[in-house]
Amino acid sequence: MKPVTDPALRHAVPEPEAGAAAVHGWRARLDPRRLRLRTKLFLAIAGANAVLALAAYLVFSWSFDRGFAEQLRRADTARIAALAAQLAQGYGVEGSWDWIARDRIRWDNMTRDALGLPRRSPVPPPPGSSIDDDPPPAPVPQSAAAPPRDLPLVIDPRLVLLDAQRVVVAGRAKAVPDAVFKPVVWQAQTVGFLGYLPRPEREAAFERAFSRQQSLKFAAIALVMLLASLLLGAGLAQWLTRRVRTLERGTRALIQGDYAVRLESGGEDEIAWLARDFNRLAVTLGEARNARQQWIADIAHELRTPLAVLRGEIEALQDGVRVLGPGSLDSLAQEVARLGRLIEDLHLLSLSDLGGLSYVKEDMDPADLLDELLAVQRRALEERGILAVADLQRGARVLGDATRLAQVFGNLMQNTLRYTDAPGRLEITLRADGGRVEIDWRDSSPGVCDADLARLTDRLFRVENSRSRAGGGSGLGLAIARAIVEAHEGTLTAYHSPLGGLGWRLSLPAIAEGGRG
Repeated sequence: MKPVTDPALRHAVPEPEAGAAAVHGWRARLDPRRLRLRTKLFLAIAGANAVLALAAYLVFSWSFDRGFAEQLRRADTARIAALAAQLAQGYGVEGSWDWIARDRIRWDNMTRDALGLPRRSPVPPPPGSSIDDDPPPAPVPQSAAAPPRDLPLVIDPRLVLLDAQRVVVAGRAKAVPDAVFKPVVWQAQTVGFLGYLPRPEREAAFERAFSRQQSLKFAAIALVMLLASLLLGAGLAQWLTRRVRTLERGTRALIQGDYAVRLESGGEDEIAWLARDFNRLAVTLGEARNARQQWIADIAHELRTPLAVLRGEIEALQDGVRVLGPGSLDSLAQEVARLGRLIEDLHLLSLSDLGGLSYVKEDMDPADLLDELLAVQRRALEERGILAVADLQRGARVLGDATRLAQVFGNLMQNTLRYTDAPGRLEITLRADGGRVEIDWRDSSPGVCDADLARLTDRLFRVENSRSRAGGGSGLGLAIARAIVEAHEGTLTAYHSPLGGLGWRLSLPAIAEGGRG
């Protein structure tokens, strides 16, 4: 076979790959994972309601058919019982069943009356003849006397009457094997049997039409219910997805850095809860961004101060304004040391945030650390005119890192030494209470205002009216102290000291003496 070289023919040749790609594309579109939430909700609601509507239709149809057939059987039984009673009375009057053979019209009228059918109209005499001159009419043939097959709400009227010896008196003998017989009783004696054929499986035309009409009504009701549920489902899916799209727009705003976005959170459903959580997340992210920006600005400011002093000192030496000597070198060394402390504090905080600050915890008594601290700082306290009083309960055990906790107490001591006016007072108490070890650190004036009280452990925060950068620390000591205490599963809380200054309450979990509790 020659290869196809004509470009037009090449395009006309069917490519199996194109069909496979089309099938793959349709499968991808019908993939539930790629459907929108609104479509999934609508399909779920529509499918559930369609199943319910179909089930209701089938149950109603089945129940109606059973009830309708049972009602027909009851009506047939009642009519046959009435006919049997009339036949018994006729037998009692005549004394035998011969009257049925003699008077077929009477038999036909009796059966029609019992079955609720109109009687047959009598055949009029021929024109020009009189009733008296005419001979009596011939008996009506049995086939002509038989009622029609299609009757409203009755059994097939083909009846058969047997005498007491089960000999056919009226009706067709071939109906006997399939007939259901009811005894005809006269004066407590069975004088015959009235048989009737049960209702055939295929109903009469009127009955089939009535059943079909009811089925159509049930189907119409089910269809209306399904359409109404689909409309409600579409509205519900639209309403729910509209709220979800609002959350989506808010999330995109957060991704773009708009932390001021807020969502309507009215209601008590899950989406309202999610909206409230979203608003709290936006507030938290906004506060974190502001804190980060403030943190960077504060770090830049704190680093700028010692660097500016260093640059000024060096430029003065370069210009010959100051002579290089022990005094100028001491000044440079102080600024370098201050810069080194700031960098070290920043490093400690970064390690604490990353969980990289190492701790070697052991069973210990915090009172020993406080005794050691007071002994070391006694001279510094005396020089500042501060009287230190300690009331420490012995035997209160905690699981802690002695070096890190000593750093916490040292930071609190430096805060007291820097900012307590002379003459001043420092009170330290330690108590074990309710599974906790409580340490209260209280100094005398000056104090801080309520607005600044909760921010004392923030990074680089200073109360400007009570401290200065020249005499103060880096503003990171209390933040480091809080991080260390929290690493020990404790809390560090500031409050107004009854001595007029600042109070700190350090709470640590206690352990049983000699072991961990």
